[in-house]
Amino acid sequence: MESISVQDYLQMIYRLQEEQVRVSTSALAGRLGVAPASVTGMIRKLHRDGLVEYARYRGVVLTAEGQNAALRVLRRHRLWELFLTEVLGLSWDEVHVEAHRLEHATSERVAERLAAFMQQPEADPHGQPIPAGDGQFPTRETVALLDAEVGRSVRVVEVPDGDAALLRRLADWRLVPGASVTLLERDEASGAVRVQAGGKNRRLEEGLAASVQVTSGDPGEE
Repeated sequence: MESISVQDYLQMIYRLQEEQVRVSTSALAGRLGVAPASVTGMIRKLHRDGLVEYARYRGVVLTAEGQNAALRVLRRHRLWELFLTEVLGLSWDEVHVEAHRLEHATSERVAERLAAFMQQPEADPHGQPIPAGDGQFPTRETVALLDAEVGRSVRVVEVPDGDAALLRRLADWRLVPGASVTLLERDEASGAVRVQAGGKNRRLEEGLAASVQVTSGDPGEE
């Protein structure tokens, strides 16, 4: 198993690659909260180990081996988030930090037992997909709440998981996976949207509305 620091880097590169094809060292340093020089040193090590492709001024991208390693870490993390909420009863805004600690101490054998215990779940408490043991993700079709059709009821599938305060606000607003939401209007000037959720009208800034994933259909539908 890779070291804790290597696992952290690989997982963060994977997450950033979902936003941009090649990841800049400055973006990586900002997300990890470390000095750019430290990032450069680690990236060179990962490059030597065949886990990333790296060229100066062109950023970083995971190799197939690096992506597989990142997905193993991500799988353990999201399995633990679900276990902590569903089995131990922790709230969804506090499991991210706890799961980060546990993911590094979990073998693949334990991860498989954990998945089997929870009947091979497909999503964590925040609705983010859990990769299977072979690295494949469950198939689903979603769209950002920002881009949903005005006046149509949609079902929340996924919300961002990194900000505990935001998660508490989303829970208070009933903007949680499985909830029914109606996009009432979109402010073209600011990008903000107004939605109806939990029986109340709420205003979401553009960035938040873009990070909430929804799908058509009634709550509870697969």
